[in-house]
Amino acid sequence: MKIYGYIRVSSQDQNEDRQLNAMREKQVPPDNIYTDKQSGKDFQRSEYAALVKKLKQGDLLYILSIDRLGRNYEEIQNQWRILTKERGIDIAVIDMPLLDTRLNKDLMGAFIADLVLQILSFCAHNERDNIRKRQAEGIAAAKARGVRFGRPVKKPPENFSVIVKQWERGKLMTKEVLELLNLTESTFYRRYREYKGGRGK
Repeated sequence: MKIYGYIRVSSQDQNEDRQLNAMREKQVPPDNIYTDKQSGKDFQRSEYAALVKKLKQGDLLYILSIDRLGRNYEEIQNQWRILTKERGIDIAVIDMPLLDTRLNKDLMGAFIADLVLQILSFCAHNERDNIRKRQAEGIAAAKARGVRFGRPVKKPPENFSVIVKQWERGKLMTKEVLELLNLTESTFYRRYREYKGGRGK
């Protein structure tokens, strides 16, 4: 039997230390800890896929909480079934001791574990929906207050028209124009189109 751990954080800038410390407390070998840094909205995760390929019948997988498998009610249950039934491994959810397939292997124990799993995966799914709803409401309220989202609109440099005229007359190369205006090529051409449009041409 081998012991594995799976860690997931939702983005590259989130910290996985809490989950990592929990794995260390369970004495999961460092080489057997797999970490994904991306959303749990689906299961297209490279480290998770590599982990599943490694798992053999009788192995043990630790996760800190049920939503590390994902936040979709049906998908969490599907992955649990694949891991426990098809792969034949044990799963221990660290922050929910009832979800430890090593315990109570009789019919009643399996029933309780399945019931807890259904409740928790539903709660995780519901919380995800609530977060998205709160985000949407927050964005709508901010827009109503006049808050603008996205990159701030960058005004063209004051000498834009002078430099463009020199460029149009062939007195400046494109490279020189980009350096003088401190613009990328794509931004320059977009500004140029706006400039020409504003002049009615």
